[in-house]
Amino acid sequence: MSDGLMPGLYIVATPIGNLSDLSPHAAAILAGADLIAAEDSRVTAKLLAHIGVRRPMTPYHDHNADRVRSRLVAQMANKAIALVSDAGTPLISDPGYKLVRDARAAGRQVTTVAGPCAAIAALTLAGLPTDRFLFAGFLPAKSGARSAAVAEVAALRATLIFYESAPRLGATLAALHAELGERDAAVVREISKKFEETVTGTLGALASRYAEAEPKGEIVILVGPPGAATPTDDNAIDAALRDALRTESASRAAATVAEALGLPRRRVYERALKLK
Repeated sequence: MSDGLMPGLYIVATPIGNLSDLSPHAAAILAGADLIAAEDSRVTAKLLAHIGVRRPMTPYHDHNADRVRSRLVAQMANKAIALVSDAGTPLISDPGYKLVRDARAAGRQVTTVAGPCAAIAALTLAGLPTDRFLFAGFLPAKSGARSAAVAEVAALRATLIFYESAPRLGATLAALHAELGERDAAVVREISKKFEETVTGTLGALASRYAEAEPKGEIVILVGPPGAATPTDDNAIDAALRDALRTESASRAAATVAEALGLPRRRVYERALKLK
């Protein structure tokens, strides 16, 4: 057992970019832990080298969590175990909540060491409303599941926050534009690193910008809440659709009318199918 730390689980937030963002408190916990459960020990080794310490590490990630969780909980009876992810606050789109749950069920001490979180950092950079927001993590990769997931949160009057990988950014922005319409949005990447960048604009403009140009780095997408309730009723939508359907398919007509009226394409497409 560590001489300075009580046995239990320590959830330690680590830098999302600049290693100097590690708090003195977090550094002290990592230096004093008996064991560090790391998402990727190679990434954590660089952080430990930055603060000049070496500690035993064990992998803890999505692929082995179910296998090693009970052993870690047992070790917490007499060891101080620190949980870290590759970057930011553990459990935020990273494995860990089941470890916390099982540790509490076993009567272990659970302590959090607060620090960086990419979702919150991006929210401060985006210039979008911050009074209400929803963190939605990573959207599904398959288009149908992704559209359904976006539709679930479309009506929420809150800023939406998503994590995304660089290769999928263009497709995700296009899907968000199709489902949510022309909302204010932001793409934030490489937070606290040398090439930190925040690009703001409408969803349509951002989807066009990143359709071909794949950026580098860790990415957060933020989408502003819907505007005031639209005065466009179904009768007005139907009138516009009837004109469009004379020369276009239901799908194309819906896209044309949704763009013209600034409405989510899903809503307009449903009306187009009824008219057909």
